[in-house]
Formats: sequence, C-alpha cells, structure tokens
Amino acid sequence: MSAGHRPPANAGPSQGFQPGAKKHLGQNFLHARDVIEKIVQAIAPKPGDALVEIGPGQGALTFPLLDRHAALTAIEFDRDLHAPLQAAARAHGQLRLIEGDVLEVDFSALAAELNAPGGRIRLVGNLPYNLSSPILFHALSHARAIVDMHFMLQKEVVDRMAAAHGSKVYGRLSVMLQAFATVTPLFTVPPGAFRPAPKVDSAVVRLVPRPSTQVGIADPALFAQLVRAAFGQRRKTLRNALKGLAEAAEIESAGISANARAEQVAVTGFVQLANRLAAR
Repeated sequence: MSAGHRPPANAGPSQGFQPGAKKHLGQNFLHARDVIEKIVQAIAPKPGDALVEIGPGQGALTFPLLDRHAALTAIEFDRDLHAPLQAAARAHGQLRLIEGDVLEVDFSALAAELNAPGGRIRLVGNLPYNLSSPILFHALSHARAIVDMHFMLQKEVVDRMAAAHGSKVYGRLSVMLQAFATVTPLFTVPPGAFRPAPKVDSAVVRLVPRPSTQVGIADPALFAQLVRAAFGQRRKTLRNALKGLAEAAEIESAGISANARAEQVAVTGFVQLANRLAAR
C-alpha cells in the first residue's frame, strides 16, 4: 500500500515492475499468486461494484482485480509508484489513482463521486501494521458509504479484531469494530508470501458494516469514551475504571457486574451501558 506511511502490498515479478521496498514506509510487497487468487475470490467483485483499493503498491492485487472487474480506484501514498502503476495497468483495465494519505480521504464523498451503486463503495487492501487501527476506525466513520471491506493485516491484529469477550486478546479494538461491523477472519498468509518477508504472519479479514438500525448505539461518541475508559486500565474493575463516567449502580442496571473487568463484558453489554448513560 502506501496510504499514509503504510506498507504497500503488492506485486509479483510478472506484474510489470519491481521497485524496491522503502523501509520508512514499511513496505512489504505481496507476490504469492495462490494468496492473491484467494483474496480475489474472497472479494468476488460483481458488475457495477465501485472497488477502491488502499495502497496498491506494485499492483499484485490491483491487476488481477482489474482483469476481473475492468475498473478500479486506488489510493497510493508513494508517489514513485504512480507512473509505473498507471503504465502497467493499461494492459488490465482502467485504473484511477488518488495520491495521498488514506486517512485524509473522505470515503463518503468518494462514493458519491464514483456514482457507486446505492452510494456505497467496496474497500480492499493490504494495511500497514503501524496504521491499521486508525485506517479501520476511519473507514468505519464512513460505514454508511461502504458495502464491505477486505483487508490483509498482521494476524495478531485480526485475532484482536475478531476476539470474543473472555479472550486474552479481547480489547477496545474488538469492541469498537464488532459493535459497528461483522468481523470475519478468512485465512492466514505466511511471511514468505511477501518481499521482503515480514517477521510475522498476516491474515485476511472481511468486515461488513452493520445497518444503523442494527447498531443501536444512541451516542457513538459516548460509547467510544466508555470503551476507551473501560480498557484503559485493564486490571481495574469497571467500578474503578469508569469512575466519573458511570456509577456502580448504573453499571449493574445494565446487567453487568461492577466488579467485572472490561475483557469479561460482551459487546452488547457495552452498548447497553452506553445507552443507559446517554439516556440519563
């Protein structure tokens, strides 16, 4: 990728160009054809879809998607990749490149600009390890303009995204994502699928934003504040972690023990408590 200091994911030796990876951007280029095909199959682009790729890198995923879909919009931070990407893409389809930081891209405005069906785009990409959470939260802030997201991230991050309450890796990321989207881990990708090979496994995950009627959160800002405070000091009970935000009786009234710790509370519990606080 390269969407704002991200590792551009992508491209194999037959894809047309092979610029060296830039360490300061954390670039790891995907090259394993079997992995690329599995990702394309998981995305399963359909006629009329408005596909937007975050960080095309060398085009390893971009070109197969163009072969299947004919048109694609991509956001690439690394300016040096733009010209070779455009040149190589001509043999595959129509590529529109947006230069810049993905965190500054208004996905809602982009969906309107692309005349996306139903006003919603489909996001794909290989996210940088150091910016994955901000990108995920930024995307979900435009959830109404997004059909689904297929991302490759560090496996450890995907595990946290999908973790259930009671798990050691269940935390703020788990609650915030699962409250607003269905999170489905798809498959693991070994380090050898990239050049240079990272030191950790990666994984592909699908996120489908929930309709606002299903989310049922009265005050999203208050919900975010509550979840942040609850997990800010994990060893503390909610009675202590939420001091100044929720009284013990309010916690109990949401069906949650005030002596519980944040990792013991399901996503629905946080939603119920946040809504009670919003209504007071």
